[in-house]
Amino acid sequence: MTETAIRIENLTRDFETVRAVDGLSLEVPAGIIFGFLGHNGAGKTTTVRLLNGVLAPDDGTARVLDLDPVRDGPALRRRTGVLTETHSLDERLTARENLLIYADLYGVPRAEVPRRVEELLATFELADRADEPVGGYSTGMKQRLALARALLHEPELLFLDEPTAGLDPVAARRVRELIARLSREGGRTVFLCTHNLAEAQQLCDRVAVLEHGRLVALGAPAELARRLWRGLRLEIELTPASAPAALEALRAMPGVGEVEWDAPVATARVSDREAIPDLLAALVAAGGRVYRVSPREPTLEDVYFALHGDMNAKSDERKKEVLL
Repeated sequence: MTETAIRIENLTRDFETVRAVDGLSLEVPAGIIFGFLGHNGAGKTTTVRLLNGVLAPDDGTARVLDLDPVRDGPALRRRTGVLTETHSLDERLTARENLLIYADLYGVPRAEVPRRVEELLATFELADRADEPVGGYSTGMKQRLALARALLHEPELLFLDEPTAGLDPVAARRVRELIARLSREGGRTVFLCTHNLAEAQQLCDRVAVLEHGRLVALGAPAELARRLWRGLRLEIELTPASAPAALEALRAMPGVGEVEWDAPVATARVSDREAIPDLLAALVAAGGRVYRVSPREPTLEDVYFALHGDMNAKSDERKKEVLL
């Protein structure tokens, strides 16, 4: 495996009057979980198709596993696995039959097929129901089977498009654990397309944020938070009776902004941790009965909404500060 799994330079793709991917340039190191974030229609799925040679770009270049997707598409797709947002399983067939058919389509050596099928059924906790029609499976089971199918040919690079969409919390956690294990223990590169920001923060080593086909931020989640999010958010638990006076004092303090009240917790944004002792003293002096003060570090969600202008009127300035 190469040190860089994906290298993109000025990748562009138009559909009639819509520019789906607009001058995209980035690199994805091998062996990491890379989050590709953006709203529906941001260009994530189009990018995956370009990187697998299913679509050709109108401009720019891409190298995936040191291959050109346009020229080397069939060879590349033998080394990548793709999980689309819709699983496209044949629900009339059993899980085992689905895997056997795709093993043939992927060109898995016949001598290897039985072992790989059995291992994947066991890994994805489907062995007990492997010979039942897939139509009777839960959504989570179908998603695990689709992920197993994407791994049949032991790809070096795995593209996952919204892998936990529509799953209940337990099923979603299982899929996330499987993704983490595939990367950490299996050494695979995972390219994760999602708009689930909490999931991306939990799983991803690096993320790219896409907006209308353009890259607006690139880096580790914690790194982006430091660059884009000024200050610290505090959660302050108060007695409801003391809240009005305490909130008035809180809003009057220098360096405090965006105070919200959702009984019994006030949320405030402050300049830094050094402001906390003075803030607490002011609340007590105003008669506030404080049960808890919890600093909360900025999350990927904070970063995302700062980039998209919903958290701060200065978001346009902040976009310019991101070092891509």
